[in-house]
Amino acid sequence: MRRLGAVLAAALLIAAPAWARTPETGFLDRSVTVAGVEYRYEVYVPRDFDPRRAWPVILALHGGGDYGSDGLRTANGVVASVIRLHPERFPAIVIFAQAHADGTPGWQRQGGQAALAAVDQALAEFHGDPARVYLTGLSAGGNGAWSLAYRYPQRFAAVVVVCGFVTEFTGKTSGVKYPAIAPASAGDPYAAVAKRVAGLPIWLFHGDADQSVSVEESRRMAAALKALGADVRYTELPGVGHAAWDPAYNDPAMAAWLFAQRRR
Repeated sequence: MRRLGAVLAAALLIAAPAWARTPETGFLDRSVTVAGVEYRYEVYVPRDFDPRRAWPVILALHGGGDYGSDGLRTANGVVASVIRLHPERFPAIVIFAQAHADGTPGWQRQGGQAALAAVDQALAEFHGDPARVYLTGLSAGGNGAWSLAYRYPQRFAAVVVVCGFVTEFTGKTSGVKYPAIAPASAGDPYAAVAKRVAGLPIWLFHGDADQSVSVEESRRMAAALKALGADVRYTELPGVGHAAWDPAYNDPAMAAWLFAQRRR
């Protein structure tokens, strides 16, 4: 009888609607497969997750030092650290994608496709809100954010780029060669990218003492966006080097601004 009762209880649990089950929360292991290649990643689910609500989704792209296939190290960066310290600031599903260390400019290539596949997977699994999908990245991930926003502006509600770049670049840590996001035939690379993303609310952060990625990258992107009348904010951090991500992601105003945006 005891065994029969356990079987019946398990059957009832399986039959219960999703909202009635206790959901997994915290940092969870997930993966997607693109073109036959597995991409592991972490996804953060808030402790108060309720599947009956539609949740904002953030796609966070790492920098050049975190390429790999373990799917774990990306959840040890600054975005995850701020979430652990201040979970109340991030009432969202947060995807920590990881591009492979295959020598390619990951987010511009298959790594970017895998990141978008992870977004689609999270939207379905965690009742994500397609009108509130946010994109952010730092350094090489900032380049990735520009790249994905340039190619798929309709997918995002807002973008936060930290010490990113849009022109040709060789990674100081990874040695990866990144082509310019816009083709040479487009002329001014900053104007070309700005034209594609001008419909998105965008916030840029960059340290004026950055020795890895020139602050001119963000200055010129901000100017190109302003010339088009775009909704752009630019925060230049005096005396800050490449690690502009620390003040950027620790700024509570940035998170509040992000969640106020909705895809038009």
